[in-house]
Amino acid sequence: MNSASRSSPREGQINDTGCGGTITLEEWQGWGFVSPVPSMVNEVIQDLKLLENNIDSHMVFGGNGSKLQGDFRIQEDKKHRAKYLALGDSDKKFQFFSARQIACWLLGSRGYICQKCWLPMKDCMCSKVKPCSLWRGIRFWLYMHPKDFLRQNNTGKLLWQVFGVHAATLCLYGISEDEEIMWNASRDAGIAKTVQDAFSCQSSADLECTRSLATIDRPLNFVLIDGTWSNSAQMFRRLKEQAKLVWGEEDLPCISLAAGASAMHKLRLQPSWDRTCTAAAAIGVLGELQLLPVCSFLGLDKQAEAVENALVVLLEALTARRLRMGRSITRKVRHSRDIC
Repeated sequence: MNSASRSSPREGQINDTGCGGTITLEEWQGWGFVSPVPSMVNEVIQDLKLLENNIDSHMVFGGNGSKLQGDFRIQEDKKHRAKYLALGDSDKKFQFFSARQIACWLLGSRGYICQKCWLPMKDCMCSKVKPCSLWRGIRFWLYMHPKDFLRQNNTGKLLWQVFGVHAATLCLYGISEDEEIMWNASRDAGIAKTVQDAFSCQSSADLECTRSLATIDRPLNFVLIDGTWSNSAQMFRRLKEQAKLVWGEEDLPCISLAAGASAMHKLRLQPSWDRTCTAAAAIGVLGELQLLPVCSFLGLDKQAEAVENALVVLLEALTARRLRMGRSITRKVRHSRDIC
């Protein structure tokens, strides 16, 4: 691997003044959240700070995922494994695992990447992304795995860059503060399968359906699972478990989209051509709703186009970064099937 393609090691920035090394609400929400700062994330950061003082060694991050480096990594690995094993409850273990990943991401990324587009400052693309209002009857939830948080080629982040954090809301898998907000919104909306009902409105003559969409007072909540395909299966199981607690049943209202090849296929491989990125899934939802007569006046096609444009901006920014770092912009084809 070309040495220029690796991120140079950098010390974690923990501010001793004011916040005592914790993540402030302003900083946390600057990354795209609407939730309060997760208590366990700050607990992990305090543990890292304490270890740093005890062994008289600075935290150093580098490589993909802003991972800890050097002797500090070895010492921290022993400590966090011991704490993980000491947690008896499986859900607490899971939350600690998620919080530790996120805490390391945040500390390793301070002052290095842009909070809005998650790209290094010198590659920031924010000025090229054009915001757009999403129809008030839709709310996207980006249910994101911690391993995808702050990834440069993540496409889910484009949704709140374009539509805003209250129309496209980030919810991290395993972070109770985030998940609680998402499920409270779902509980308020109720179990009524309004998503499927909307897609079943095939005729503008369906007056009841048209009236329900036109006078909707609670948005249709679309949960987009944002993670690798193996992680997404785990996330979907957690959604079903939570649905049973909230509504008393595991069957979630789900829809199947006619997925097409995303522009991101050029830089980020997918297991097969019928699988696509998170932003392309949102585009598919808006596109299919636009085809329904009762939704044709909502301008969803323009809103889908805004996400498509942002996807192109991200692709161009990532391509320029690869070229600047001397990395290849062509990817080996893994798919034996042709694009339909």
